[in-house]
Amino acid sequence: MDGLVVVDKPPGWTSHDVVARVRRIAGIRRVGHAGTLDPMATGVLVLGLGRGTRLLGHLTLRDKAYDATIRLGQSTVTDDSQGEPTGAASAALVGEDTMRAAVAELTGDLQQVPSAVSAIKVGGERAYRRVRAGERVELAPRAVTVTRFDVLDVRRSGEVLDADVHVVCSTGTYVRALARDLGAALGVGGHLTALRRTRVGPYTLDQALSMEALERDLALLPLAAAVHAAFPRRELTAEEAVRVLHGGQLPAVGHGPGPVGAFAPDGTVVALVEERAGLARPLAVFS
Repeated sequence: MDGLVVVDKPPGWTSHDVVARVRRIAGIRRVGHAGTLDPMATGVLVLGLGRGTRLLGHLTLRDKAYDATIRLGQSTVTDDSQGEPTGAASAALVGEDTMRAAVAELTGDLQQVPSAVSAIKVGGERAYRRVRAGERVELAPRAVTVTRFDVLDVRRSGEVLDADVHVVCSTGTYVRALARDLGAALGVGGHLTALRRTRVGPYTLDQALSMEALERDLALLPLAAAVHAAFPRRELTAEEAVRVLHGGQLPAVGHGPGPVGAFAPDGTVVALVEERAGLARPLAVFS
C-alpha cells in the first residue's frame, strides 16, 4: 500500500471526502492528497498511500492544467457559481477580440490576489470561514505563473457571455481568481461556472479512476513507477543507495534544482534528492 492513486473527483465531493473513502477502501489511515479541489470542481486528484504520502508535498509544486467555463456579466462573493451574487453588468457588447486581449494580459508571471473564499489562513483561521461568517477578507497578492490561458469557445445568452477556457498554471494559482480578474478588466464582472482539472504534473485524466472503479479495484501506482513518472531519475550504485538510505549526501551529477528520484540497482526507489552547492541531499527517504 505504498504509492499513488489518481482519482477523477466527482462533483459535490470535497477532497477530504475522497481521502476518507479511499482510507476505507484501502483499510489504512495513511492517505493524503496533493492539491485541494473545491467541491464544485471535478477531475484529477492525486492521492498518496503509505510511503506515497511523502511525495505529495513535492507533487503540489508541479504545474497543473484545467478546463473551465467563465461567465462574464456577473460576479459572486466566492468567484464561482456557488456564491451569492455581488454585482452584474451586461457583457452583451464585450467583443471577442477585446476579451482575448484581456486574457493575454492575465498570462505569464502575475501578482494574483487569491479568492477570498480560500483555505489561506488569516489570523490563524481559514479565509473561507471568515467570509462565510460575514467578514470582509483582504488577502495579499502572490506570485503565480499562467503558462497558457486559451479561449476555446464563446457563447452568448442575453446579458452574459460564457467562455470555455484551458489554463496551465503554477501551484497556488486560483482559476476562480482568473475569472474574477477577467471580468474586472472588462468592467462587467466574472465568475467560474465549471472547473475540471485535467492534469497534475505528469498525471492526467487518462489515468484517473472514478470512485466507483476504485471501489471495485484500488489500482495503486507503485512508488517506483510514481517517482519515475514525476521526477528526473538518478541511478545509484549499491554503496550510494546505502548512503542515501542513512541520510548521507552524494556528489551532484548535474540534474539542477528540483527533486530527483534516486533508484537502487534493483530498481527500488530509495529517495528523492535535491542538488545544491555541488551535493545531492535527501529530501525524502523511502526504504
